[in-house]
Amino acid sequence: MILEDCLRKGNLESADVEFGHRRGTRNETFRNLSGKRDRGVRSFAMTSPLFLRYRSVKTTALNQTHRDMKAKMVDFGGWDMPLHYGSQLDEHHKVRIDAGMFDVSHMLAVDIEGTNPRNFLRQLIANNVDKLTQPGKALYSCMLNPQGGVLDDLIIYFLTESHFRMVVNAGTADRDMAWIQAKRDEIAPELKLTPRRDLAMIAVQGPRARAKVWQVIAGSRAETENLKLFQATVVGRHFIARTGYTGEDGFEIMLPSEDAAGFWNALYAAGVAPAGLGARDTLRLEAGMNLYGQDMDETTSPLESGLGWTVDLKSEREFIGKKALMETTVIRQLIGLVLIDRGVLRSHQKVAAEGDSNEGEGEITSGGFSPTLNKSIALARMPLNVSPGDEVLVAVRDRMLRAKAVKYPFVRNGKILVDID
Repeated sequence: MILEDCLRKGNLESADVEFGHRRGTRNETFRNLSGKRDRGVRSFAMTSPLFLRYRSVKTTALNQTHRDMKAKMVDFGGWDMPLHYGSQLDEHHKVRIDAGMFDVSHMLAVDIEGTNPRNFLRQLIANNVDKLTQPGKALYSCMLNPQGGVLDDLIIYFLTESHFRMVVNAGTADRDMAWIQAKRDEIAPELKLTPRRDLAMIAVQGPRARAKVWQVIAGSRAETENLKLFQATVVGRHFIARTGYTGEDGFEIMLPSEDAAGFWNALYAAGVAPAGLGARDTLRLEAGMNLYGQDMDETTSPLESGLGWTVDLKSEREFIGKKALMETTVIRQLIGLVLIDRGVLRSHQKVAAEGDSNEGEGEITSGGFSPTLNKSIALARMPLNVSPGDEVLVAVRDRMLRAKAVKYPFVRNGKILVDID
């Protein structure tokens, strides 16, 4: 498994270990363009600044800042991104007990403006934008295809009745834009869609994250101290949202790209630790948060991906994919697993309820080592007959390992929420 395979499958820990030590793969084949031999990902030529000139790899406004901080850079879905800055485990724990920051500028904000964009969004997404009544309020939702599969999961901010902002995932951004534009042309051709690649995005997460942001942005405490979860406001040149992907409190902040490096360095001076893709993945897995492309995709229903709470099937509103969902019989669920035996849970491993044959078969969608629990954990799509507390068997290489089914999330706000004994 080469690095790109590890990253695509979400196995960031495997990517770090395997790519740095396995011989005969790209780290042994490519030479640094300066003439020095590669020593793992640290000096990997395919992400060196010179190589990037000749390869279609996207960079964020913080790319040079990451390099100056000696980040281990990797190709992540076509973006040159930091995997970690020295220790993935330290970054993970820093977010759980203090504050860490992530460059998420590879995600895309899209402004939707014009006459009645709310009506367009009523039809585009599965959740109901009529829940957004207060300016700055945010809504998490899936965007579905006509078959009820998940094209993407996203956040929508209500700014004014003529202006909404949507944030979509990096790996699906181009496809999302094409889909949204096509539906806009069908439903509301008068609306203006503006991809905001002029904005950088930095997530500051952890129990002390908000306090440290207040140190850096003048006047931000008075404006944001009373923000509730999934609310946003503007402070100067900063769009500050109380949202995140780690299971901890904090902010996700959009700002002009030219301000990003200065803001990042000011946060660092205030004691916020830089964190990379590796810690982001272990944190979101502990928090039981879905990763697009693993826990759901265009072939899976949100009703079988633990996202039923984001789908509005009660109102009379029609949206893309609703008919298919209404006609679908739900036979699977997303459930948490904690490994009992020694080993590591990974995506695509088969799972069977102990004592059953085909009745209890399922598959891990996301898995890995949990630094907070000090155990291997996973999300798995399983039949409905599997319940929290049940013991299951996971096929790991040539062995069947015991794991316990649990109700996720595993960790929120620094607290372990599952029984790991």
